[in-house]
Amino acid sequence: MIRRNFIAGLAAAVGTLPAADTKTVTYTIKGFTCVACAVGLDTLLQRQDGVIHSHSTYPEARTTIEYKPAVMTEQALKAFISEMGFEAK
Repeated sequence: MIRRNFIAGLAAAVGTLPAADTKTVTYTIKGFTCVACAVGLDTLLQRQDGVIHSHSTYPEARTTIEYKPAVMTEQALKAFISEMGFEAK
């Protein structure tokens, strides 16, 4: 019974999250030379305020970032990626 109440409460809480609070962008990245570049960029991006999730792939040279536009801008994301030594297009 306790488990059922927990799951019902969790479902209610998740159902109240507005989907419009986040935005997702995908960039082609110039400058990846190895898998560590992609993993490192993800790690550093996810430490930035407003970034919810980042997933980069070395073979495709692509980064997909989910962020909160109220906290982080797309221009700031590109600037940060540039500061890390890569180019986002």
